[in-house]
Amino acid sequence: MKKLKENKVLSLAIPATIENILQTLVGFIDTLMISRIGLLAVTAVGVANTILNVYLAVFIALGVGSSALIAQYLGANKEKESQKVTNQSVVLATGVGLVFSLGSLFLGEPLLATMGASAEVLTYSKQFFYIVGGSSVFISLMTVLGSILRATGDTKTPMKVTAVVNIGNIILDYILIFGLGPIPALGVVGTAIGTAISRLMGTILLLNRVQKSSSPIDFLTIFKKSNYQSLINLTIPATLERLVMRLGQVLYFGLIISIGAKTFAAHSIAGNIESFTYMPAYGLATAAATLVGNSIGAKDLPKANHYAYSSAKYGVIFMSFLGVILFFGSPLFATLFTDDTEAINQIVTALRIDSFAQPVLAISLITTGSLQGMGDTKSPLYSTAFGMWVIRVVGVIVLSKIFNLGIAGVWLSIAIDLSLRSLFLVYRFKNNIKTLDNKYQNL
Repeated sequence: MKKLKENKVLSLAIPATIENILQTLVGFIDTLMISRIGLLAVTAVGVANTILNVYLAVFIALGVGSSALIAQYLGANKEKESQKVTNQSVVLATGVGLVFSLGSLFLGEPLLATMGASAEVLTYSKQFFYIVGGSSVFISLMTVLGSILRATGDTKTPMKVTAVVNIGNIILDYILIFGLGPIPALGVVGTAIGTAISRLMGTILLLNRVQKSSSPIDFLTIFKKSNYQSLINLTIPATLERLVMRLGQVLYFGLIISIGAKTFAAHSIAGNIESFTYMPAYGLATAAATLVGNSIGAKDLPKANHYAYSSAKYGVIFMSFLGVILFFGSPLFATLFTDDTEAINQIVTALRIDSFAQPVLAISLITTGSLQGMGDTKSPLYSTAFGMWVIRVVGVIVLSKIFNLGIAGVWLSIAIDLSLRSLFLVYRFKNNIKTLDNKYQNL
């Protein structure tokens, strides 16, 4: 039975991990292609993506609330309630996505100006931001539709759709960035157009699959009056958690930019390289959220506890191994992006510090998934708020600026944050299990 449960964790986690790797791969290749334009272009896209990541934070939060409720309702065999949540999620995703799309088109320049980048950087950033931000409704729908499918236990379809979308995105980006035949080289604008088109493709493919799932959209009742309270109660803390993190990043990215454009470019490149290492943790967090949610819905706390522990155990093993690769491979990885010796040295410094933080990164990400699966979206909010605004921001000011540690201070602050965060989240999960156990015993 134990082996069967662990196989279930891996059967959900592996496709989700592959999906995350594929999703990250397109960002990696985009950055690689943009870096051939120059470090200025890398910095410009990094600045725009910092704002766009705030948008994505909200969309992911909508997906978190949706998947938690759908997983719990399916675990309790309440299919009609699950379908109602699907309807509500799609309505919210469309509405919020349209708001962000319009906001990008009309408020793009002042939003980007808050990052404090130079006029030259802002010129590139605006070109990218208006197109990608203006098509935000598609990434909103893609994110939520993917979350709905994963909550039903289908992690393979989002993986397959991501593969198709990314292949299309890479081909479009290459053609549009560098030009081909009669098609002119569009540079940064080219990668933005390729991204927008690929996300439209992804939305159509995922929508088609959701209609064949165990929790489809009911278009006949989708606009009927419905109580959104349960979904909103989970979504608001998850949204605040993501916003606190992303807005904190805006602040501390601004601090990094103030150290120097080259340091920020090195930080952006290091982040792109590092993003590959935590893909297993994201996959396992997806599995944990679904399986813990199903178990809570079925009121099976021992099973919920087992799924959370198994997911975290696999995460620590996988990411410790990847940390070793990150430490020794960082010089090679850095040279894929730039020939600048100073930038390479900064990238290597960042990645080698980060390699030691991989196990605690695994625990924090996966335990967050377990907590969200059981319906606790507040604990991740508290840990993120303290970690981002106290440890990371203060850490960059003290270590990087006062003690002049530069990029090393930035990544040391991240490592300290992740270590303390993982301890707090594990404590909260154990406490929630005890609280639910007492509640069920008194029923």
